This record gives sequence, C-alpha cells and structure tokens, in this order.
Amino acid sequence: MPDSFSQKRHAARLLIGALRRPADLPHLSLTDWDLLLRLARRTQLLGRLEADLAQLELLDRIPERAGNHLRAARNLVAHRQTRLTWEADRVVWALRGLDLHIVALKGVAYMLAGLPAARGRLAVDVDLLVPEEQLPSVEQRLLERGWMREKLDPYDDQYYREWMHEIPALRHRERETEVDIHHRILPRTSRLQPDPVLLFQQTRAVPGSPIRVLGPQDMILHALVHLFHEGDPKEGLRLRDLVDVADLLRHFGQEPGFWEALVPRAEQLQLGRPLYYGLVFSRQLLGTEIPDTVAQRAQSAAPSWLVQRAMGWLVPRAILPTHPDQSDPIAALARWAMYLRAHWLRMPPGLLFQHLARKTWRRVQTTLQPQGLGSTDKSSRS
Repeated sequence: MPDSFSQKRHAARLLIGALRRPADLPHLSLTDWDLLLRLARRTQLLGRLEADLAQLELLDRIPERAGNHLRAARNLVAHRQTRLTWEADRVVWALRGLDLHIVALKGVAYMLAGLPAARGRLAVDVDLLVPEEQLPSVEQRLLERGWMREKLDPYDDQYYREWMHEIPALRHRERETEVDIHHRILPRTSRLQPDPVLLFQQTRAVPGSPIRVLGPQDMILHALVHLFHEGDPKEGLRLRDLVDVADLLRHFGQEPGFWEALVPRAEQLQLGRPLYYGLVFSRQLLGTEIPDTVAQRAQSAAPSWLVQRAMGWLVPRAILPTHPDQSDPIAALARWAMYLRAHWLRMPPGLLFQHLARKTWRRVQTTLQPQGLGSTDKSSRS
C-alpha cells in the first residue's frame, strides 16, 4: 500500500493531470476516478471536468457512475449560471434611470461575455463594479427594490464601508441570491492601489446588455488579485481562480496586441507583482503557453530571490488539493502563511493587528457560548 506522502502527491497530480490532459481521463482506474471526483468537488472543478470531456466527446468512454456525477455537476452549473445571469438582469432593471456604468466581475462577467472561463464554472454570487461616488444611490435603489443588507454588527459594517473595496453584501429577500457591489478591486487600505477610473476607461460592451465587462488585461489582473490577495486559512488559494487565469490567457492571447499590452497595463495599475506570480504559476502548474518575451518583461516586478523561493514553495502547497483521507500539516501551514500574507498586503500593520485581534476574540466568544439557531459568525467574510 502506498505511503501517506505518495498518496498526497498522487492526489495533486491526478487533478492537475485531469485539467491539463482531459483526453487521458478515459484511461483512469475506478479507484482514481473515485479520488478525482472527490478532489474536483472540493475545488469546485467538477463542472469543469464535465465540460472538458463533453467538448472532447468523451463522456461515454468513462465509467457510468463517474459520468453520472459529472452530469449532475453540469446540471447544477447550468442552474446556477441561469440564476445568476437572471439576478444580474434584475439588478439592471432595479438601477434603470441611474446614469452609471455597471461592470460585471469574475464568474458573471465570463458568462455574459461568453468566455471559455465560464465553461463548467460554478459561481455563487453576482459581483458588480460601479463608480464609488454612486454607491449611495445604487445601494438605496437596490434596497427599495427587494434586496436587503446582511445583519452585521457596527464594527463589521464600518470595516466594509471605510476600509474595503465593496459594501456589505445585499441579498434578495425572495430569491436569496447575493449581490456584491464593488467600487474598486482592492481594499482602500491595500498596499496596491489600482485606479478604478483606469478600469472603467477600458471596459468592453456585452452584446444585448447594458452591463459591461473589464478589458482583457484588466480581467486577468483582477482574477490574479482575487487569487493572491484573498486566501483562506482552510481552503488555501483557490485553484479554480488559477484555472480562470489560464483560460483567459489562452483566449485573449489570440487577440492581436494582447501580449504586448499585458505587462504595461499591469505596471500602469500597480499590479506587476500579481501578474508575475500569475504567469509563473499558470505556466508551472497548468502548462499555460506564455511568450518568453512577456515572461521576461514581467520579471521586472519579481521580488527578491529569497521571496521567490518562499513563494515557489508555498503557493503549490497552498493551492493544490490534498488527499481527502490524509491530513497534511505542511499544506495547512502553507495555507495559513498565504492567508496571513494576504491580510498583510490588505492592511497596514496597526489596523491589521486590531482587526485580527477583534476577529480572534470574537471566535473565542463564539466557542465559549452555547450554540443555537442563528449563532453563525457573519464576520467570516471579512
């Protein structure tokens, strides 16, 4: 029986191999299929595997039970995408009459623009970007038309409105679909401050919709910001986000002038470092083809040799799935390190200490108090 270390390595290689070479999936053993399905479900990539196999017309060549899981994932993705695109349409209806630009972000943007990154992608909410000066009128209009605020304590509400890049989430009172209204792509307190005005200047129209999407370079840079500046102490970095980046690079890389404009645009938006990491790990983990001239130019934003080595060790361990039946303290350490790094980049030290101390104390209080209905911690989003 393989040892624990071999099992962990096999799990990561299995999922990465499925993403890079879906044509090889019909040759997997039943044991590997069982493990792959569990890994893909955990990383929210089950629908993506179905989409890849369907595109290659290979669904009938895999085990029937595996095919059933993948078809169920396809149905869930289709339902979720229909629900979210409808919610985006309802937001447009609610904001009709206001003179503003509405820009879709992330999953909904990929769907509306018909991009390959939307294939099999399981989105959970509607993310929109609007000019900061119009936030009050946008929020008020949505509240008047059926959306409601989450219940937050005064500190959390202040956290969002004074320091973050979005207002507290709004949820429709009947459909219960969540809408996140952003006014920038990184918090006000972040060390990196891409100018939102520059983002609005290069948005693209969506045929048949008043909603716009970010320009190609900006869409990729935002995906990288979401990947490297979020982080979760349990989930780690999201492999799904890196898959988005790889898909977007492959798609937009076919447009004339895309590659030549990518690094200059990152420099203009102060996002050279996330782009550097994105190109490195997209190529290393997913085999994305990147012109050598672009990779070399992105090196100008690379950190010191020591930080490069540290990130080269941390990122794969924080982003790749671990075996579901094996504990992995090394991966857990890497996830925590990337979580702390994300917070370090999002806030100045004094504010970061205050924020983490408050969150830690709240978790202690939650642990000590009797659990009952409605006792979940609403601050986990922050």
